Amino acid sequence: MNASDLQGPICVTAAYFGLWYYLLLGLQRGTKYRLRREYAERGEEFDRYFGEDSQMLAADRAVINTQEQMVPFLASLWLHAIFVSASVATMLGGAYVVLRAAYPLLFGKEAAKINPKRVVFATAPAYAIVFYLLIRTVVEAFG
Repeated sequence: MNASDLQGPICVTAAYFGLWYYLLLGLQRGTKYRLRREYAERGEEFDRYFGEDSQMLAADRAVINTQEQMVPFLASLWLHAIFVSASVATMLGGAYVVLRAAYPLLFGKEAAKINPKRVVFATAPAYAIVFYLLIRTVVEAFG
């Protein structure tokens, strides 16, 4: 196997970090500065960490959830790509990145208004992808 065989998983990894991980950090940062400005205009103090602003909590949750899922996703993606099939890992990894992109949209702009039934449309298939990639790799290794 050489680097060209792994172009797909490399692109999926770059998309995950570049598009969604850093985009979500930008969303989080933008939300913080927007809320700081809005609070100041109202003459209120914005407490970033203990204020429990619903919009800030939603932006934080999108970032934290992406970080929580990063290790299982990348580990299963690369194990599958190297030991089973780079093309299947690319296809499922691409789907996973799209699902991660949908998470903040389904979560909503305010944590207080979250509808858990909507979020499951992003999380359940994403978990299934990770489990499939990992289980298929273990079966390949020991089968």
